[in-house]
Amino acid sequence: MKITVDQEKCCGAGQCVLIAPEVFDQRDEDGIVVLLDAAPPAALHGDVRESAEVCPTAAIEVAQEE
Repeated sequence: MKITVDQEKCCGAGQCVLIAPEVFDQRDEDGIVVLLDAAPPAALHGDVRESAEVCPTAAIEVAQEE
């Protein structure tokens, strides 16, 4: 799994941080998403997919690596 985030799209809702805090964080001043782990372990893949699904601006993209 490879994750990318588009900080330009991010509105700072923070749902990704609540669901997968090991993978996502937010900047203190504006709440914009910060990617902590672009290739998380398999145990976190479900949480990452859920984070991408609930993101209100679709700022999180998840790709499966072959």
